[in-house]
Amino acid sequence: MLKISAFTKQHPLLTYLALTFAISWGGILLVVGRGGFAVNGEQSERLFMLMYLAMLAGPCIAGIVLTRVVYGRAGLRDLVSRLLRWRVGVRWYTAALLLAPLVITVVLLTLSRISPEFLPRHFTSDDKGFLLQFSFTAGLMVGIFEELGWTGFVVHTMLKRRCDILSTGLIVGLLFGAWNLPMVFLMSGTPSGAGGLSLAIFVPATLFSWLQTYWVLLVWVYDLSGSLLLALLMYASLIAFWTMLTPLALSGLTLVSYYLIFSAAMWIIIAVVLRWQTLPRPQHA
Repeated sequence: MLKISAFTKQHPLLTYLALTFAISWGGILLVVGRGGFAVNGEQSERLFMLMYLAMLAGPCIAGIVLTRVVYGRAGLRDLVSRLLRWRVGVRWYTAALLLAPLVITVVLLTLSRISPEFLPRHFTSDDKGFLLQFSFTAGLMVGIFEELGWTGFVVHTMLKRRCDILSTGLIVGLLFGAWNLPMVFLMSGTPSGAGGLSLAIFVPATLFSWLQTYWVLLVWVYDLSGSLLLALLMYASLIAFWTMLTPLALSGLTLVSYYLIFSAAMWIIIAVVLRWQTLPRPQHA
């Protein structure tokens, strides 16, 4: 046990990744069982829900456990303190909550001038009330469970080790994308999946394009505000509005095009931030 604890403290990020991937991917395999990765049939919706719960368990459990092992009880108190830090100024809440819906809406409305299939989902939904409720519930649930690990532990640890914000965001975004591989692979066979597009194109475009850009700005907001609560809400906003606005009819090339154009828009915002706001070296204790 002492050797494991020493290794964990020396290599906290590697240990986090191993534990998170083991819990999440192992949970998915347990849910799928011997049936393989087939997603068709009456139980597909239930299986996806159980698999997603297994995914969420990984970063949450790993983040809390490793915070205790690496930083001790003081680390847990600090985690709670960052989670409850809400007095950060209106401008940070504005940036955290409105970035995702504004960019998503602008991109979709622009693309809808080319094809009506890009019209935001909320505009065409027959049950807007349910969609609104479902989207915000999913956003909060995913934000809480995922951010306790990815931002609460990984981003926090990287910034403590003097990693710069841009590098931290891109690296965590890449790792986060790799962690999501099983779910994206499974979703590729659904109506909102790869369509006729090769998985060799669809999977990388889904995992390693738009997520990384959002992570850069999320890390920026977290570092300058010092609030894990704000990071949680920022990620919850992305999930909620992505669910609410992204049309279900998009698949294959149209879906990948949406990802890439969203990513390009985010890079423009990042360039503006880099130009007008000097990203400081982290000064966390």
